[in-house]
Amino acid sequence: MRKGIVIAALAMGLALPVFAESDTVKDVKDNTANATDTVKDKLGTDSGAEKTKRHAKRKMRNAKKDARQMKNDAKKDVNSATK
Repeated sequence: MRKGIVIAALAMGLALPVFAESDTVKDVKDNTANATDTVKDKLGTDSGAEKTKRHAKRKMRNAKKDARQMKNDAKKDVNSATK
């Protein structure tokens, strides 16, 4: 029983990276969503609550994008320092 659980956990651990999105894919999705939000802002046909919600999501997307870029820069710095 315990051996089966260990094997199942190992299989899941090996399979999960397949479903992970790369940072580039995430950036493309974020840029697409930001472009959509910009178009909606220019149309000006939405209510204040929808606009506020959309702007909050945009700020969160941009913050996550900045964090990913800082993480990648830190990885590059560590990589170059250890060579």
